[in-house]
Amino acid sequence: MIAQTVLIATYAVPLACAIGGWAWHQRRRTRANRALLARNRAAGLAEPPTLHPRIDPLRCIGCGACIRACPESDVLGLIGRTATLIEPWACVGHGVCRDACPVDAITLVFGTPTRGIDVPVLGPGGETSRAGIHIAGELGGLGLICNAINQGRDAIDHIAATLAVDAAPPDDDRLDVVIIGCGPAGLTAALGAIAHGLRFVAIDQATLGGSVAHYPRGKLVMTTPARLPLIGEVRLGEISKEGLLAFWQDVCARTGLAPRYEERVHAVEQDHAGYCVVSDQARYRTRRVLLALGRGGTPRRLDVPGEDLAKVVYRLSDAGQYAGRRVAVVGGGNSALEAAIALAEVPGTMVTLIHRGTGFARARAENRAAAEQLGQTSAITINCAAHVIAITPDAVTIATPDGQSDIANDAVIVCAGGTLPRDWLGTIGIAVETHHGQPGFAPTPSA
Repeated sequence: MIAQTVLIATYAVPLACAIGGWAWHQRRRTRANRALLARNRAAGLAEPPTLHPRIDPLRCIGCGACIRACPESDVLGLIGRTATLIEPWACVGHGVCRDACPVDAITLVFGTPTRGIDVPVLGPGGETSRAGIHIAGELGGLGLICNAINQGRDAIDHIAATLAVDAAPPDDDRLDVVIIGCGPAGLTAALGAIAHGLRFVAIDQATLGGSVAHYPRGKLVMTTPARLPLIGEVRLGEISKEGLLAFWQDVCARTGLAPRYEERVHAVEQDHAGYCVVSDQARYRTRRVLLALGRGGTPRRLDVPGEDLAKVVYRLSDAGQYAGRRVAVVGGGNSALEAAIALAEVPGTMVTLIHRGTGFARARAENRAAAEQLGQTSAITINCAAHVIAITPDAVTIATPDGQSDIANDAVIVCAGGTLPRDWLGTIGIAVETHHGQPGFAPTPSA
């Protein structure tokens, strides 16, 4: 009997304490995660902006592998024994949660039942429904620089392998591939084209870096390790916009890559043996085309009177040029908040932020906190639940729940995001689908 009592005291009591402590921790964690999800839903932060996990509760075993794998903090959390997207707005589409799940309970999807996302139909190597035309980077629906690099590399590898099988006639002087867009995806593809010995040109309507070049000065860009053709693995970690552009400049100098900048493509026409890419400077006959365009190249317009005035622009390049001016920033996402914050730091600048929503649903927590703090100190005048209805040379007219009002204004920066150039893709013959979070669509993001 004494031995049995000692045995219970030695093993059973600690085991019961451990189980009780674990159960208490589980309940506490579930309450906290439920509360966080409820706050996000109440604040209008329940819509993931891009690719995100769809979790099958019948398969999920609550191991937490997806939570530990996610590079962003607190995006996923356990509610009970089921992994849940508790910070939907912060999910940026790394996709590593799917790979970490040991029971295949996670599917990566675009859109939600209430918010559809347009995505081109893509096959292996990013090939579209029009044979010979490929897509890599943001145009394909995925964000993140590392994803763009991986897609650009994979697309050019696929193109090179296909062209090696389908050899061109010896007297054919056409290019192997025309790369349209010189952001991370396009530059990576161009490096791959050099490595494979392909005949190519890389064209961009603007300058080096694609959409990265138009981030506000000093903006930090989060990148994970990626492998560049001719260069090898690069580990940039957290880097400023200027640092990232300097990196790409160095890559071009080291490899001899010479993209053709400030050349706008007007059409991609099919001919008897491939395509003809028509720009404002030349016509390029080519066997393949790689579209490495960003969505920001087609900015979402307000469609209001006065929007064509010269004072209206669609991105902030240098906040310093607005010193002493009255600037209205339109939008409620990260780019809008970052622009307003950067402008508020310029002496003498009067900044007004105009946003349709009641909360900044798609902005990161640090941007929301910084903007709200500046709003409290009147460094930024925040107008939520408001939208622009007219723009004049010296004012902006907005509609609010309390009626219309005119705001004295010298410049307007519209940061309402970009739209998929669906009509242009349609003229080429590229099929586009609208996704509403359906399972079964599983693109390959950065690993």
